[in-house]
Amino acid sequence: MERKMVVAQQDCPARRVPDGTPVTIPRDSFVSITQALGGNYTVVHQGQMLRVDGTDAGALGLKPETLTFPPAADDQIQESQVWEALGTVFDPEIPVDLVNLGLIYKVNVDQDAKTVDIDMTLTAPGCGMGPVLVGDVEYRVRKVPNVKKVNVDLVFDPPWSREMMSEEAQLETGMFF
Repeated sequence: MERKMVVAQQDCPARRVPDGTPVTIPRDSFVSITQALGGNYTVVHQGQMLRVDGTDAGALGLKPETLTFPPAADDQIQESQVWEALGTVFDPEIPVDLVNLGLIYKVNVDQDAKTVDIDMTLTAPGCGMGPVLVGDVEYRVRKVPNVKKVNVDLVFDPPWSREMMSEEAQLETGMFF
């Protein structure tokens, strides 16, 4: 993507790269978009590199990603919807979602506490984007009806390997052999 300048149409939530600290890009601020991948945007605002979730892209005057679920029939969290939300989170360097990359190890739904606990890993333990990916997962899963809290635990056992990827992801990345 060619670098593009936009003006924030309204306050826009973002997370600082690489530590994932939440920040707000104020309305009427100039923003330079440096990357659009997996529906998310990497931008520079006042010298800081930030990650804007695609569902908030409308605040930057861009077409927002939509992540919608049917109205909840009861007060239960649907685990299938959690997995659907996880499937919309993409690795910032590989155009494949975290589920197909094999990075999500476990999802546990606590209906009483309205909490989702997720064990996930990274393609490499030293990945500097770990906190940003955790923030992406938390942000998207909180959009699932009835979810009040999301806890993400980064685990490195077992270590990730390409065999954990879906066949589709292996084909897309040229790692199928």
